[in-house]
Amino acid sequence: MRTESIEYRADGVRMIGQYVVDDSKPGRRGGVLVCHEGPGLTDHTKKIAARLAALGYAAFAMDYHGDGKPLADPSQTMARLQPWMADPTGIRSRARAALDVLKEQKEVDPARLAAIGYCFGGTTALEIARSGADVKAVVGFHSGLATARPQDAVNIKARVLVCIGADDPIIPPEQRAAFEAEMKSGGVDWRLQLYGGAGHSFTNPAADSRGMRGFFYHAATDRRSWNAMIELFDETLN
Repeated sequence: MRTESIEYRADGVRMIGQYVVDDSKPGRRGGVLVCHEGPGLTDHTKKIAARLAALGYAAFAMDYHGDGKPLADPSQTMARLQPWMADPTGIRSRARAALDVLKEQKEVDPARLAAIGYCFGGTTALEIARSGADVKAVVGFHSGLATARPQDAVNIKARVLVCIGADDPIIPPEQRAAFEAEMKSGGVDWRLQLYGGAGHSFTNPAADSRGMRGFFYHAATDRRSWNAMIELFDETLN
């Protein structure tokens, strides 16, 4: 397994992402862009990229804050994300630059690309799709579903999967309903899987330590949502 840090520029900012690929596998393969949680690119995201590489994909854990590091102060997170929520142009630009990095790797088949993300990273993956990027699949795990540009759903080429905890305090039923209406209006091939007993950040074992109401790891939902992603990849990347 080869792990490589790749420096690139996006939206005028120096980024450092992590590329992981199994060199023992011959030929080109599907590529997966992995978009990190709101605080930044952490070992959690890098481990996800490594898991994907072990399954035979080429994975690139993108950076959307800069320098490949999480934000030093967690209180900065919402201040950084809110402008992108109001206008997704900037985060789309950063994500498309990362997707181009993945596409350029010699092991990657550019006709078989996917984007997945966690928390705001899931929102980022959805915005990649809304931008009209040529990706086959998009998956959001406990991802914010709202967008300032729901009309852009008509641009989506990917099959879309979102995995949401029923007890997630920041993705209420109203947001899920609006997302459903958006997907229907855009004519998207989509699915939303709702998991009872799960809250926000259900894929991250470190979520409990944050001490935030409704943020906690849920092992069963972590496993089930991962399997749902694999099922979608079997349909689209293999």
